[in-house]
Amino acid sequence: MQYLPPALEKLVEHFNRLPGIGAKSAQRLAFYVLDLPGEEAESFAQAIVDAKRAITCCPVCQNLSEGEGLCPICSSFKRDKSQVCVVADPRDVMAMERSGEYNGTYHVLHGVLSPMNHVGPDDLRIAQLVQRVASGEISEIIMATNPDTEGETTAMYISRLLRPFGVRTTRLAYGIPVGSHLEHADDATLARALEGRREI
Repeated sequence: MQYLPPALEKLVEHFNRLPGIGAKSAQRLAFYVLDLPGEEAESFAQAIVDAKRAITCCPVCQNLSEGEGLCPICSSFKRDKSQVCVVADPRDVMAMERSGEYNGTYHVLHGVLSPMNHVGPDDLRIAQLVQRVASGEISEIIMATNPDTEGETTAMYISRLLRPFGVRTTRLAYGIPVGSHLEHADDATLARALEGRREI
């Protein structure tokens, strides 16, 4: 038996498709939207439509951009264009930027190699990265994919691909999180921490 009107049921269904949103959360969001004043609801819907139409990929780094122009990072004169941090997802750019420690540019792959999910090199923005490196203006590539099997595979594949260009390719260091205790670290994390040790 259907308890909700079809239009509301459809709204719940759409919210339920969002990542991390279960059935109850989808219902809460649908009822929240339903309670919005008409003007606010229209503004909310228009923001989704506008973002979908306006957001594209930066022609240089493949990060999210508005329109056909460069993203704010690529268009900044203050960024070090010789250093490129390779990430899997646009959200990873935001994470790196939050640290405030990195002043280079980025390259967003829009995924990682995953044979199980039928994601190969042609499904990622790897060719665009190779073109950037071939231009000769880049001195270092920092691989910042996740430290899981797929992230490591992607990093190794790209580093092998870039080897003929003679560009320095580095990987983010992994180790013990700040504020944690050695006794709680797993074996793989401890091994990585030892590999990535440096002088103080």
